[in-house]
Amino acid sequence: MNQLSNSTYEIAQVCLLAGKIMLENGGETYRVEDTMTRVADAFGVRHAHSFVTPTGIIFSIDGPEQTTRLIRISERSTDLRKVTVVNAISRKISQGELSVTEAYRLLEEIDGANPGYPLWFKIAAAAVASACFLIMFGGAWGDFIPTFLCGGAGFSFLVYFHRWVPIKFFAEFLASLIIGSTAYLFLRTGFGHDLDNMIIGSVMPLVPGLLITNAVRDLMAGHFVSGVSKGAEAFLTAFAIGAGIAFVLSFYSGEGIG
Repeated sequence: MNQLSNSTYEIAQVCLLAGKIMLENGGETYRVEDTMTRVADAFGVRHAHSFVTPTGIIFSIDGPEQTTRLIRISERSTDLRKVTVVNAISRKISQGELSVTEAYRLLEEIDGANPGYPLWFKIAAAAVASACFLIMFGGAWGDFIPTFLCGGAGFSFLVYFHRWVPIKFFAEFLASLIIGSTAYLFLRTGFGHDLDNMIIGSVMPLVPGLLITNAVRDLMAGHFVSGVSKGAEAFLTAFAIGAGIAFVLSFYSGEGIG
């Protein structure tokens, strides 16, 4: 009986760790639940139940040695590479290629791995994306470099503020303030010309596109709690970005910006 208990506990640990990695790195709620159930089923557990929200995971296994576990999710980011790797491990488990111990070891390595790209590369990518969004939205090539600098500065300050301020929305508000102020400074010095397009392109890396997509997909899959909560988080993020830009524009409106 102790051997069965230990085995059930280890299976629950593998399922929870897989779900935790996926949820923390941008996986949809329904995908997390499906992966956990499939992993448990592959290890011979036919009566496993999972309940996933953006802030926690509850996993239960019925049977003589019933196991119920809860994991709290406090930090969420976007690293779809980790989600993809967990899916690959789940498929190997379903095909019988991994034992419980091997699967848990691989998942621990993924959970402890550093982000796929260094911070400087993310800032550079955000800067390039901002400048490209400027062109996509009909901006002039003369504003390419100013938007490149605004987008990079906004994203780097977002990371910096989030390290010192645990409230995500406040960090996004401050980052949008930096973007708006920098764009206005470029306009006043003659380095930039179209303030609106410079700001629109620069804030695009801050827009919660993946969060909005996951919210809609969760709602369509019937996960209304997760869908509504993710939608509310996306709305607050958009509101923080818009409020920061609106503050800059209202502050300098008396000087005839345009």
